[in-house]
Amino acid sequence: MIDRLRFMMLVLLASGFGWVTASQAASRLVPVDSVEALRSAMAAAQPGDTILVAEGLYEISGNLTAAAAGLSGAPIVVRAARPRGVLLRFRDSTGPVEGFRVTAPWWRFEGLDIEGGCTVDSDCEHAFHLAGDADHTVIRNNVLRDFNAQLKSNGRQVGAATVFPDDVVVERNTFRDTRARSTSNPVTKLDVVGGRRWVVRANTFADFAKGGGDGISYAAFLKGNSRAGLFERNLVRCAWATSGGTRIGLSLGGGGTGSPTMCEDGTCQPEHQDGTLRNNIIMDCSDVGIYLNRAANSRLGHNTLYATSGIDVRFSDSTAELRNNLVGGPIRNRDGGSSSSDGDVSGITPATFAAWFRDPANADFRLRDGSAIVDQGVPVPWVADDFCTTVRDDGFPDVGALEYVPEPACLTHVGGGIPLDVLFANGFEFP
Repeated sequence: MIDRLRFMMLVLLASGFGWVTASQAASRLVPVDSVEALRSAMAAAQPGDTILVAEGLYEISGNLTAAAAGLSGAPIVVRAARPRGVLLRFRDSTGPVEGFRVTAPWWRFEGLDIEGGCTVDSDCEHAFHLAGDADHTVIRNNVLRDFNAQLKSNGRQVGAATVFPDDVVVERNTFRDTRARSTSNPVTKLDVVGGRRWVVRANTFADFAKGGGDGISYAAFLKGNSRAGLFERNLVRCAWATSGGTRIGLSLGGGGTGSPTMCEDGTCQPEHQDGTLRNNIIMDCSDVGIYLNRAANSRLGHNTLYATSGIDVRFSDSTAELRNNLVGGPIRNRDGGSSSSDGDVSGITPATFAAWFRDPANADFRLRDGSAIVDQGVPVPWVADDFCTTVRDDGFPDVGALEYVPEPACLTHVGGGIPLDVLFANGFEFP
């Protein structure tokens, strides 16, 4: 039994130390300390509620539904009383495990450790499933572990129209698996079909692998005629503690969408429009680090790809502007895809990376010899900072995800360019 006095002290501490802001503290605070209480609080949620989850382990059978709508100035928040102090373990149920199923706007989920604990891997599909009118969902500072697709989003029929989640923010999370997924189901840590203006920022994606079927897995993709998506400052370590299978980094278009009925406007051509990838570090992928599949008007700026098969721009729908990317592997236009390139340095071998950087195999990109990349880039108005959020303002940008002044302003191997004191204050632990 959770010590209720201790929990209430944590509530007060959370308010005092900024885990619950002043405006949120003035709204309805709903402490919960059991699965039943959490389920009930979500079902009865009102705009402005902060559902504060007590420390502990929660074994959950079935999904948790977020169907009440928050408001722009009063979102509904589900938050750990202490970041990373709450483990939600979703287990076998009568249907596929989808964790939090969000179908209404303005929800936020913060500070949670969410784990798939199914007997059969194919049953543990998602930690979050967004559908329909789940606009403005924020998923921040969580650890999402051992699901086939930790975050899934797609359209939902609302009246006569199919509605897709828009304006979703996914930041400062860790997506990883402890082993290959023994399933033939799709394995992609962030799998988004349709939707507009998604921001996927400062996350770590690691050790995703599909042990069955075609053996192909992705860190993350936006597809289904989605639009104006942004991937920035993410650390992707395709094979960190595990290896095997075909692993692809970040993608606009993924492997394509099966049916036009699943795509926005009833067409999957293109799979994505007007997407941007900037300041990402992508490593150790057995296939390409960035894959553009029917991705129109894409922009790729200041990404660093180490030990990958490079960048593919594929099919005639795909057009791309590439600027100042540092690429282990080639940049390829395939099957009618087209791109322009300026300031990019490609075809870099792991041996050359090791000559230029301290320990690139362990995501340490501090310099040994920066003569080939420092001040060698071209101006890129749509990339204002770097992986560490350092402003690129000297008129001579460095090639790749980092601006050297004279060293990176963060430790790149911990992901997202977040200062260590902030990471640890928010419950970060090294995997």
